[in-house]
Amino acid sequence: MSCYFRRLKDIFAEAGIEVTPANKKQIDRAVHQFVGINYKDCPATGRKLKEAVLTNEKKRRELISKLKTAVK
Repeated sequence: MSCYFRRLKDIFAEAGIEVTPANKKQIDRAVHQFVGINYKDCPATGRKLKEAVLTNEKKRRELISKLKTAVK
């Protein structure tokens, strides 16, 4: 699960989120929803993140905001 999490360390830090076993699934679902990929399709989610989010500052900020509200 969450093979792309290593790419999101900076985003998690900016969102003030510490990934733990207790919240990892919730974070994973929020990221899948944000990029519009069905849950548990890790490779497709990773590709979409790389293409659309990690190279676009506006999308990066949107993801950070989404994560802040999804993980409380």
